[in-house]
Amino acid sequence: MIWIGIGLIIIGVAFIGLVVFLIKPLNKLAGVLNSLQKTTDKLPKTVDDVTSQTTEAIGTGIDTLHQVNSQVKHLSPIFQIVGDAGRAANQLSSKMVDAVEDMKENTQHANDFTTRKNLEGLYGALTLSFFLFQKAKK
Repeated sequence: MIWIGIGLIIIGVAFIGLVVFLIKPLNKLAGVLNSLQKTTDKLPKTVDDVTSQTTEAIGTGIDTLHQVNSQVKHLSPIFQIVGDAGRAANQLSSKMVDAVEDMKENTQHANDFTTRKNLEGLYGALTLSFFLFQKAKK
């Protein structure tokens, strides 16, 4: 029975030594858990702030988008007018290109005719006399 008492005393001393040895780490762990609790206590307020700021930013973005849409509605007739003017200018320039091509073709036919009939000298003389007549008239 003495051996049981001695064994219990040794176990008790070992347990006390273990408790003394673990006091510092357990206190540090308690400090970490307290700081974690302080941080997590602030978390709902921080999330609410971020959510409200995000809501305000989205609302501002929506308002800006509505303003841009209304301004685009006011500008779209101007863009349509510019587009119509561009298409009209394109049609006019294509008609002018066609007219120039026709003139070039007709001039080429007249030039071929003059060359075939050996009338270059006659046309040259008529052109020179026409220009001289115009000059004398002025």
